[in-house]
Amino acid sequence: MVNRITSSDPTKAYLGMTKSEVIACAGQPHSRYGGAGGSEILTYHYNGPGPVPSVDKGDKDEKKDKPKGIFGGAGGNKDKGNWDCTASFVFDGDRLVRVSFAHKNVDSPYAWQKVKDPDKAEQKREEGVPTCTFSLPNCPR
Repeated sequence: MVNRITSSDPTKAYLGMTKSEVIACAGQPHSRYGGAGGSEILTYHYNGPGPVPSVDKGDKDEKKDKPKGIFGGAGGNKDKGNWDCTASFVFDGDRLVRVSFAHKNVDSPYAWQKVKDPDKAEQKREEGVPTCTFSLPNCPR
């Protein structure tokens, strides 16, 4: 029997982690959403391979344990679009059960067909669909 060296699901290694483990290696989320039955979704904005803790600017007046933002996240205006990817971590109770990630500027691969100018349509078609990679570089998995 041959064991697979790589996994087709880059999030698989992190499933089963606790919220505190994820926050310890990914940092405070941009937003949080608490669902019914003890489920919770933490959303991260990031560039590169995956979420990493942001650098603490030393703001002594800000309470780090009190999230801010429209959905209760720590993000607010701090990232102002300086990110390319979003990862949503879905927890059931305290355990990570699913991670989904996507590029913020993703568009249909057929969007070029709606562009009237033939040169711009061809340019858009050749651009392709932006993608994101995913890992938690600071997590020991």
